[in-house]
Amino acid sequence: MSDSRRQPLRNVLFIMCDQLRWDHLSCYGHPVVQTPAIDELARRGVRFDRAYVQSPVCVPSRMSFYTGRYVGSHGTTWNHVPFPAAEITLGDHLARAGRDAILAGKTHVIPDTASLERLGLPRDASEARRRLDGGFGELDRYDGHAPPGSESGYADYLRAHGYDSADPWSEFVVGASDGGGGKANGWLLRHAHLPARVREEHSETAYMTDRALAYMQAQGDKPWVLHLSYIKPHWPLVAPAPYHAMYRDADTGRIVRADPRTENAHPVLQAYRRAHEDCMSYGREEVVRHVRPTYMGLVKQVDDHLRRVLDYLDRSGRADDTLIIFTSDHGDHLGDHGLGEKELFYEQAVRVPMIIVDPRANAAATRGSASDAFVESVDIVPTILEALGLEPAPHVVEGHSLMPLLHGTGACGWRDAVFSELDYSFRSARLHLGRAVDECGAWMVRTDRWKYVHWQGLRPQLFDLQSDPDELVDLGDAPGFDAVRAGMKERLFEWLLRRKTRTTVDHATVVRRTEDWRGNGLFIGVW
Repeated sequence: MSDSRRQPLRNVLFIMCDQLRWDHLSCYGHPVVQTPAIDELARRGVRFDRAYVQSPVCVPSRMSFYTGRYVGSHGTTWNHVPFPAAEITLGDHLARAGRDAILAGKTHVIPDTASLERLGLPRDASEARRRLDGGFGELDRYDGHAPPGSESGYADYLRAHGYDSADPWSEFVVGASDGGGGKANGWLLRHAHLPARVREEHSETAYMTDRALAYMQAQGDKPWVLHLSYIKPHWPLVAPAPYHAMYRDADTGRIVRADPRTENAHPVLQAYRRAHEDCMSYGREEVVRHVRPTYMGLVKQVDDHLRRVLDYLDRSGRADDTLIIFTSDHGDHLGDHGLGEKELFYEQAVRVPMIIVDPRANAAATRGSASDAFVESVDIVPTILEALGLEPAPHVVEGHSLMPLLHGTGACGWRDAVFSELDYSFRSARLHLGRAVDECGAWMVRTDRWKYVHWQGLRPQLFDLQSDPDELVDLGDAPGFDAVRAGMKERLFEWLLRRKTRTTVDHATVVRRTEDWRGNGLFIGVW
């Protein structure tokens, strides 16, 4: 008789926030923002305290989440780079088993339309749609950077609820009320303290939660895999009432700043600070103190709506057969290190929250625990595949299933380093540094003690996280650390050599066809 504890799970709820710092949740120690719903997920599952993304930029990070492959392997190195049509996604793996991955929210996939046209696939063909959508079936795709198009029902939803405008998103969702009956531009950081003109129940976070709940309810007893992908707390930093003012007078935390006399600022870091308007703004303390409360309010709003999701799963009994993953595509510097936004490899940008709930009995031993194992975004695809009892595709997927850590059986022999990549060629920093477009690569390796960044054509960065956990002193060219730098560079080189580039045949095919020409009557090199 089979052990029911090890039966595959029926459903997967893969929740992702956009630009959520790992340390802005109460279960990760934030002293002000209380996130009881996310905290409950941590009590039901495992909280991973050292989870890292494969790039601190939206699109490349998400493509690693969706493929289980490193950035240099899938090739989408920055936000303007199309996602190659030949790449295999979570949705493709599920399709082999007759299942779909459904999207509610953001993917930020930049479609590889040139390849589809070259192959003669019309955009409305089913296979072309899968490629355009990153392997997901669209319940409602909403990326939240511009007025929603036909891929989302949000604009029509807003008009149906009384927001009479040709562009209700710009006018109401990211438009703010100045308190005197006038309008203010919610894109401007100076207006972050003002409430959005949209009512909270019609806001982006509320709307996408509604869509996800309606989808889960409509499935009845049919199994499902749903990617609920919130766009918040990503900019524009404007929140609906009451979240806009919830933390206006609260402690917004320490601003991590190095002493310029000892920082040894790297040329790329200096270029970001001097060439990018977001960094120039966030380099001012009054700006940081003004916008952080709104960011905190947006985090709290996500948590409040996740409570609705958890309540539904409990009421319906789906909590007992659903794998739940909660994470973020990257963090946000929020003024730390004199930086705004993301990019670069400081912990604030490259480290993310990751909580996974496996409701089966064989995960009971780790339930409610915190793990300090190094985990990466590429681990999500193999974790989902194993949870559903599907083929893991080891010839393609570069991550590792987290099931051994969830079940308390795999701490020994686990990875001792994490890796991340950056292509800053699209950024003004490249012009500031006088670099060519193919001279802007950077690769990070982080071990328990050291963080090393190899900058193409420039000196490296090195931080001793044991004595300098805030990464305030760059040892990239400091005397006495030559051996450490050489060893970390070797770690990067060895990792690069392990990339999986033979993706068109699986391992079984290689085994079957080893020396198979002998069976075809060929005698190569025989005397």
